[in-house]
Amino acid sequence: MINNEHDYARMQNELWYRIPVNTAPPIIAKNEAEIIAFYATLKVKENKWLIRHYGTIKSITEVSRQELFPEESTSSRKFHKRYFKIELEKLEELPQPIVSSRGHRNTFIPTTKQKLFNSTDINFLFNCTSLEQKVQKKLTDARIPFEREWRVTMNAMTYYLDFAVFCKVRPLNIECDGNFWHDYPEKVHYDKRRNNELGRKGWAVLRFTEDDLNQNLEKSTALIYDTIDHYGGYEVLNEPNTFQYVKRGKQLRLDF
Repeated sequence: MINNEHDYARMQNELWYRIPVNTAPPIIAKNEAEIIAFYATLKVKENKWLIRHYGTIKSITEVSRQELFPEESTSSRKFHKRYFKIELEKLEELPQPIVSSRGHRNTFIPTTKQKLFNSTDINFLFNCTSLEQKVQKKLTDARIPFEREWRVTMNAMTYYLDFAVFCKVRPLNIECDGNFWHDYPEKVHYDKRRNNELGRKGWAVLRFTEDDLNQNLEKSTALIYDTIDHYGGYEVLNEPNTFQYVKRGKQLRLDF
């Protein structure tokens, strides 16, 4: 994710980018990445909320900030930070830009070459578990807009939601819980606290187990559709304040 015009221009002109060592994903820290693509945020005006460029990685080295910016004052609050400097063979444009309709705030998205070169929506870059794949297909088949790994921050905690659907009355979080991980008592407690905190912030939460999605997929899907309709339908992409029911097919226009 690139947050400013200067970094974007440096990436284009000098063919390198930096990631702080303390926040770098394992694939960068272990020097296992082959390709890196660049997601521009709101501050990069011409490419905001787009992934347009990618590059083949030439090298990844750990360096000090002073090595990257020798002209910077030693009194800078960032002076002691260390980075992975990612140098590129060359910079290229994707066959088609990948769009984030709602302005995703995810810093890193590990993905595959196939997804990178064939997707037009950032939500289809995320790797899915088999349970998440089933829910994603049902939402996609019904043409329900969703956000994957949507970031919500509250009370100094950051949560990443498996699926977020933005409805008229309140947003809906859909979670896919694998039995192995979610059988631990501490995880169950964490999930309950998370549900409560999301509820206080206005979210509705649906949780599905492996049995729900493997043995009762159609029933689980019907519950998702009914819940979306119960909360006034989903917001139509690129049509702010327009909502559509899943089952009734009726559009609602909100006027403020």
